Amino acid sequence: MQRPLAASLLTILMLTLSACSGAPGPPPEDTVAPTVPTGVTATAGSASTVHVMWSAATDDRAVTGYAVYREGRKIKDLPATTLMTDVVGLAPATRHAFTVRARDAAGNASPPSATVTATTLPADTEDRTPPTAPRTLRAIADGSRAATLTWTPSRDDTRVTAYDVYQADTRIHSAPGTATTAHVTGLRPGTAYAFTVRARDAAENSSPDGPRVELTTAPAPGAPPNTAPEELTAMAAGGEITLTWTPPDTGAPVTHHQLHLNGRLATTIVWGTTPPPARATYTFPVQDPPGTRYTVTLRAQLPDGTWGDFSAPRVVVVR
Repeated sequence: MQRPLAASLLTILMLTLSACSGAPGPPPEDTVAPTVPTGVTATAGSASTVHVMWSAATDDRAVTGYAVYREGRKIKDLPATTLMTDVVGLAPATRHAFTVRARDAAGNASPPSATVTATTLPADTEDRTPPTAPRTLRAIADGSRAATLTWTPSRDDTRVTAYDVYQADTRIHSAPGTATTAHVTGLRPGTAYAFTVRARDAAENSSPDGPRVELTTAPAPGAPPNTAPEELTAMAAGGEITLTWTPPDTGAPVTHHQLHLNGRLATTIVWGTTPPPARATYTFPVQDPPGTRYTVTLRAQLPDGTWGDFSAPRVVVVR
């Protein structure tokens, strides 16, 4: 009668040892919500738009996104890298209240931020005159992930209500019409950027682009030198686009470049002979109708076979 008992004790002991020495169990469940977004602001940019901005929240693991609410109703879901948005399609001369909440990968949401309000501007349907373009745009990189832009004010027959900052051909920020500076966040380390600014009035008339300004953010600690092609130009004429640029100094001839149009790989440029020692030129046909806009970027193949950093983007219009 003792053997079955001994066997049972041995079985229990083996199971206990197995449980203690086996593979680790799943990580503990994430039940901690992100912190509340702070620094929330709302600024009316026209009779139908409001620009909402906030500071990044934190989380014990990672913030994965933000939700923007108007009058307590969610109107936008945005990725964690986005700290601003334009709310459009609003009624003129109407007061609106906004809050922002952060979320993590487990679905935990922060409490709502402090409520901020903005009143859209009165409509002026008779105003068809756009403001003048902003002038003397300057940009200074603030470390590796932000930049400060400054410009000379525009003029308008009524008044300028907003300044819109564009990176390539995409609006990434809006500032009040009384501002002459903007702080742009969410940039990538060691990356070349090109910015322009347009002025806007209450009737949604936008000025032409002001002068383009370029900068390269500081590299991340320990990152290799920037390898982007420099001084890229793009010109359209006769159904063709011609690019010129200076290849990066990689210590060896650069024989391959990737051409991206609107963020997508279009072709790989391969030199059939010895690549040019200084400025390079490449012309390619386009089939799209006049007025079509392209955002062009280039990157070079490095001696180790990997692809280097992207050039600052260029916007070109088919003619």
